[in-house]
Amino acid sequence: MIFESHAHYDDKRFDADREELLSSMPEHGIGTIINVGSDLEGVKKTLALTEQYGFIYGAAGIHPSDISDLNEEVYEWLKEKCRLPKVAAIGEIGLDYYWDKEEEVRRSQRYWFCRQMELAREMGLPVIIHSRDAAEDTLKLMKGIHCEQIPGVIHCFSYSPELAEEYIKMGYYIGIGGVVTFNNAKKLKETAAKIPLARILLETDCPYLSPEPERGKRNSSRNLVYVAQEIARLRGISYQEVVDATRENAQRLFAKVNFHHA
Repeated sequence: MIFESHAHYDDKRFDADREELLSSMPEHGIGTIINVGSDLEGVKKTLALTEQYGFIYGAAGIHPSDISDLNEEVYEWLKEKCRLPKVAAIGEIGLDYYWDKEEEVRRSQRYWFCRQMELAREMGLPVIIHSRDAAEDTLKLMKGIHCEQIPGVIHCFSYSPELAEEYIKMGYYIGIGGVVTFNNAKKLKETAAKIPLARILLETDCPYLSPEPERGKRNSSRNLVYVAQEIARLRGISYQEVVDATRENAQRLFAKVNFHHA
């Protein structure tokens, strides 16, 4: 069974058929899903999904583009929710300089990224990190707070193989999704071929970033087959090896899932 390490089924693009789609996951070989909150409303919906489906676990955190949702009260609420048995990670947190160009906004992003990293350390949970157009600051900040003590994954990895190695040295996993199937994704293909298989997680980021041949349509965990096939092709190994290794990797990182399933 495939372990989907990053989905957004709380997204309104699933409103029409969410129940039908999620109920079909086990028969399509999807064994476990981490549904990732990105704003306050998303975290609340994620928690509801974890109660409704045995195979769905949640990540609670505020995305850098949604930090206007964050204040001390919300931070305390997040901390309380992190104690729930099915909240398996803090995420999606990090830096996104693609949309936000103003230094004041970026400073605020860095502040809340650090705070949520510290929350993960305090709660003993792994982190799911989003980093877009912010490679240097992400790395600097992570080194500054000794992130090697806080396990996690760099989600939707989009940088060079060399940078992937830097994160791996700090004990991090690399999340690979549909982009690896795109013809122009040279760097990501190279990364997927070179880094240790023991450090790769499968993810969709659905409803976004559908792989070929579904590119441009709404994504779902059922498309992870294409991602696993491409990684297998790039590495010259079997599809099943990729599925098994990435599932074991995810269970190692998201310890609450393993504990709960056992």
